[in-house]
Amino acid sequence: MAKTSEHILIIDDDPHILLSAQLLLEANLNSVEVLDDPTKVKERMGSKPYDLILLDMNFTQGETSGNEGISLLKKIKEADPGISVVMMTAYGDLDAAVGAMKAGATDFISKPWENERLQATVNNALQLTQQNREITKLKSRQFEVTRATKTLGSKMIGQSKVMQGVMNFIQKVAPTDANILLLGENGTGKEVAARAIHESSLRKNEVFITVDLGSISEQLFESELFGHKKGAFTDAKEDRMGRFEAADKGTLFLDEIGNLPLSLQSKLLTALQNKRITRLGASQPVNVDVRIVCATNSNLRVMVEEGEFREDLYYRINTMELTIPPLRERKTDIGLLADHFLKKYARKYHKPNPSFTTNVLHHLEKYQWPGNIRELEHAVERAIILSDNENIGLSVFNVPLSSNKESNEFENYNLESIESWAIKKALLKHNGNVSHAAKELGLSRGAMYRRMEKYHL
Repeated sequence: MAKTSEHILIIDDDPHILLSAQLLLEANLNSVEVLDDPTKVKERMGSKPYDLILLDMNFTQGETSGNEGISLLKKIKEADPGISVVMMTAYGDLDAAVGAMKAGATDFISKPWENERLQATVNNALQLTQQNREITKLKSRQFEVTRATKTLGSKMIGQSKVMQGVMNFIQKVAPTDANILLLGENGTGKEVAARAIHESSLRKNEVFITVDLGSISEQLFESELFGHKKGAFTDAKEDRMGRFEAADKGTLFLDEIGNLPLSLQSKLLTALQNKRITRLGASQPVNVDVRIVCATNSNLRVMVEEGEFREDLYYRINTMELTIPPLRERKTDIGLLADHFLKKYARKYHKPNPSFTTNVLHHLEKYQWPGNIRELEHAVERAIILSDNENIGLSVFNVPLSSNKESNEFENYNLESIESWAIKKALLKHNGNVSHAAKELGLSRGAMYRRMEKYHL
C-alpha cells in the first residue's frame, strides 16, 4: 500500500510516546515528525504546513486538568484554523475531552491507545483537514472571483474590415496558451477582446479574472496578486487567496500593465517565469496554471528603450501582440455599437422600443470619439436617460453635432465645456495615452482620470 503525503506532527513530553506513535504512523505516512517542547510549536508550524497535530493535554508533571493542552490547542488553531488536532491524554477524563472539543479539537484519544483505533482516528482527522482546506480554498476563490470578475455581458461587435481582422486573429491564437499583449487607446474594448480570447480558448469553462494594475498601490501589490497569510501585516485578519491562485486553470487579465512600477515588475516576472507564487507571510510556494493576457495604452517598446519597463518582462507577456483599433478607424461599426447600447440601456431603464432619429447616426459617425467605445456607450446611456420620447434625437447627445471649427465647439465658453474639450483633444493628440495627455495638460494621472470619469471619457 502506497504511503500518503500528509504531514503529521506529534507533540508530547514523553519520548517513549513520541517514538511508538511515530513508528506506528510511519507505516502509512511519509512525513511524521515529533516535538518534545510545546513552546516551539508555532516556530515549527511556521517552517512548514502540517495536516494533523497529535497533541498531549498535560506537560507538567502531576498536571491532569488538560488546561495546558487546551491552551496550546487554541494557539495552534489561531495559527491555522483548518488544521485537525487530535488530543492525547493518559487520563480518560470526559470533562477534559469535552473542553478540548469545544476549543476546536477534532478528536480525543486516551493513552495507552489501541493501534487500530489510533490509525483510524488519524485517517479520519486527515480527511477532515482536506475537506476543511478545500472548503476554505473554494470560499477564498469565490470571493476573489466575485471581486475581480465583472459582468460577462460584453461581446465583440463589428463588421468593419479592421475588426474582422481582429476577430480572425483572436480565433487563431485563442486555442493556444500563448501570452497575449493587447494594445490600444483607452475605451477601445481591450477587456472585451481579452474575454473573447478566454471564451474561445481551451480554458473557457474556467474563470476569467481581471486585475487593474493601475489601481493597485505598491503596498498592496503582492497581497492582491499573490495573497497573504493571516497576520502577514497589520490588516491581514485572515488568510486570503490572491488573483493568481483564483485564476488557476483559467485566464488572468492584467490591465494597464504599462502603469506597473519598475520596482514591482521583477516580482511579476518571477511569478510568470516560475508559474508559482508565495503568499505574503507563507514559506511554501503554490503552483499556478494561468493563461496571461495583458493590456496597455502605453508604448511599451519606447518604455523599454527609456528604461521604464523591463525588456525581459516585455518579451514574456507579448508572445502574440494585437492592437485594438480606435473607433474613428472603424466608423462603419458605430451604428452597430450604438444600436447595441441602445437596446442594453433601454432594458436597464425600462424604455420600450426606443430608436434613433434618421440624422443621429450620421452625426455620430462624423464625430471623432476620442474616448472611443466607452465614450459612445456613455453618450447613448445619457441619451436614453434624458429622452422623453421613443425617437431619440440629437438634442440629448452630449457630443459635437458637426465638424465645425474648434472655436464653435464651446460657444458658451462654459469652463466645464472648455475643460472637456481640452481633455478630448489631448487624448486624441496622444492616441489615448493618459500619461502623456495629462502631462501636456499639467495634470497628475489621478486628476486626469477623475476628469475623464466626470466627462464620461
